[in-house]
Amino acid sequence: MKIAVACDHGGFPLKETVIEIVRALGYEPLDLGTDSMESVDYPDYAKKLGNAIQQGAAERGILMCGSGVGANIAANKMKGVYAAICHDTYSAHQGVEHDDMNVLCMGARIIGVEPAKEIVTAFLGARFVGNDAGEERHARRVKKVRELEK
Repeated sequence: MKIAVACDHGGFPLKETVIEIVRALGYEPLDLGTDSMESVDYPDYAKKLGNAIQQGAAERGILMCGSGVGANIAANKMKGVYAAICHDTYSAHQGVEHDDMNVLCMGARIIGVEPAKEIVTAFLGARFVGNDAGEERHARRVKKVRELEK
């Protein structure tokens, strides 16, 4: 599975760690930048990541900025992108399992390297359970969310 990874300058301090953990978990990272601490605009990188998801170049994405908030807002403006800020492991896996989240947003100024590793691991290890017996309620809810896009 390909995982798109993108950040602005605020998220840059976590980018290499995220790419390393993606690789260590057996996934292929797709590095969409940025490549330095030079100031850039987070919507540009949210768009790159969102386009990768929309075009099928990546199945999931990890997007970082300073707080995670701006990147999250921008990513969720794109059809087919279901992003959430997760600064804990429970939200990271539950967002996938129950809500079919496909983009993890994190704030590099909020969390450190070790929590980021655990959060990315939880996110990538999770799968949507909405089609499992007894879990249909999640598929029903996700369908209603998809209807909101229209």
